[in-house]
Amino acid sequence: MRRWSRDRNKRRKQQGEKQSDKPGQDGPAPLQPRFPEPAGAEPAEDRQPEFEAQPDESEMQEAQPVAEAGGGEDSQQQQLRRDRNRRRGRRGRGNRPQPAQAPTLPAPGGPTGEGAEAEAPTETAEPAAQPAASARSKQPKGAVVLSIGLPGSGKSTWFKRHNILPLSSDMVRILLFDDVTEQRYQDLVFSTLRSMLRARLLARRPSNYLDATNLSPHERRSWIKLAHDFGYEAQAVFFDVPPEVCMERNHRRERNVPEDVMQRMAAKLRPPKFEEGFSKITVVRLKKKDAGEPGPEAPQAVDIEPDSGEPPDLQDAEY
Repeated sequence: MRRWSRDRNKRRKQQGEKQSDKPGQDGPAPLQPRFPEPAGAEPAEDRQPEFEAQPDESEMQEAQPVAEAGGGEDSQQQQLRRDRNRRRGRRGRGNRPQPAQAPTLPAPGGPTGEGAEAEAPTETAEPAAQPAASARSKQPKGAVVLSIGLPGSGKSTWFKRHNILPLSSDMVRILLFDDVTEQRYQDLVFSTLRSMLRARLLARRPSNYLDATNLSPHERRSWIKLAHDFGYEAQAVFFDVPPEVCMERNHRRERNVPEDVMQRMAAKLRPPKFEEGFSKITVVRLKKKDAGEPGPEAPQAVDIEPDSGEPPDLQDAEY
C-alpha cells in the first residue's frame, strides 16, 4: 500500500511539472481581493485593491498526496473492515463453520469391526450415563457355538439330540444347488453361510450354532472374530472321537468321504484352546461301555471352563 501511494505521488508530481511547462503558466497566480476595508481608508474609487499571493498549483498538488499518503493505511484498514462485515452479513451467524467432532470410540467390551459398522450410534451418550452404558456393554449379547470334529464324529446327531437346528454347509448346498453333494462352489457356500450367521447376529439372536468341521485354528479364526465384532461370545463343542471310529462310521454312510481325504483331515485336526478366543469349550467323548452292556457307544459331554488350567485334549471326565 505504501509503494502504491508513493507511485501515485510521483505520477501527480510529474503531471504538475508538465502543466507548469505550458506557455502562459510561468507568471504568478492571479491575485484575489481582500475584504473588508478598514475604517478611515481612502475612497474606494481612488484606492487600488490589495491582493494576497496564492500558492502555486504544483505546490498544492504536491501537498495533497502527502496528506493522502499519511491516511492510506487507515483507509485500507477501514476498507478491509467493511469488506469483512459485508461478508459476515452475507453468511449470517447461523452459517459459521462448526468445529469437527472427534470420532467416538466403542466402549470396552462393545462391538467392533462389522458389528460396530452395523450398530453405529446416532446420539452421543451423556457423560453421567457412560459408566452404566459401559457396564451393560460388557455383558455379551449371546453366543456363537462352533462344532469341531471329523466327518462321522457325531456332530449332526448331537445337534438333533439337543433339538438344535444349526447353520451348516449342507443346508446351504441344499438351498442353493438342491444337492447336498455339490462340492464345486465351496467359496460361494461358505460366504453364504457367513452372511446367514451375520444376519442372525444383526437380529440379536442369543444362540447361534454352526455345524462344520472347523478343524484348524485358521478355519475358526474368522468365525471367532465375527462373533466378537458383534459383542457375542465364541464357544466350541469339540467332538473328541478317535479317527478309526469316524472312518468306520464314514464307510457305513451312503454319502461318504474318501479314505485319503479322511486321513488328511485327521492330520489337520487341532483341538480348540482358550487362547483362540473361546470363552467355553465343551468336549464330547464316547461313553465307555461295560463288558456285558449291549448297544452302540453313546456320546457324553463335559464342559471345560477357562480356569481349569488344562487343555481340553488332556482333561479327564468321569461318567
